[in-house]
Amino acid sequence: MKFLKNHPFAVEAFFENSTVLTFAVPKEELADMIPPCLQLDSFQDKWAFIAVAMVQTKHLRPAGLPEFLGNNFFLIGYRIFVRFTNLAGKRLRGLYILKSETDKKKMEFLGNVFTHYKYSTTDIRISMEGNEKRISSQRSKFDIGLAINEDAVDLPATSPFSDWKEARRFAGPLPHTFTFLEEKKSVLVILGKRQNWKPKAIRVKHYEMEFLENLNLKGIRLANAFEITNIPYRWEKGRIEKWK
Repeated sequence: MKFLKNHPFAVEAFFENSTVLTFAVPKEELADMIPPCLQLDSFQDKWAFIAVAMVQTKHLRPAGLPEFLGNNFFLIGYRIFVRFTNLAGKRLRGLYILKSETDKKKMEFLGNVFTHYKYSTTDIRISMEGNEKRISSQRSKFDIGLAINEDAVDLPATSPFSDWKEARRFAGPLPHTFTFLEEKKSVLVILGKRQNWKPKAIRVKHYEMEFLENLNLKGIRLANAFEITNIPYRWEKGRIEKWK
């Protein structure tokens, strides 16, 4: 039944809110963390990137089913920005999944049946304290504080980008998600389609992420942070492309 993990049908959902923090890492530190079929999507031939996405999702379901049959869940996803060059010579930009966490056991089960995204269930708490939004998990040792309702936001002091226009290129979403199918020497490609993607820059007040800390990336630094709301989203049925 392994074929079921290859995203055998299209999926639709609605993102109420998506917050993405992107971290720059010297590319040599990430080179061994992606399969040989992919290349790092780099900036200035120096920096590669890990995105941490926190998404409140509604009505996740196979495409064509009514919304009431969908599932609502929260997702924390850790992804590396990559590129894949197919046999036709086309360079595709996308993401390579390191880990996914959710607040629902049902989503962990279904996610691991129909995808390769390495789901686990954790506790996730969202709270407001004054002008700060916090997203936290005791089990995952995850805690982020975000300043809300700020109109003028500066890039993080640690960012390699000179302005928000440069940073926007690495704010997501990237069109594709890639999984290396080693036994078949092939790549599973999933195309994502979205509407109303209008990222708003936000300021990160503090962050703690044990998963990133355990990667022991010495040169990691916060590069940008964006928030997006009310996005219809669709993932197409996965397709398999031969590699070499």
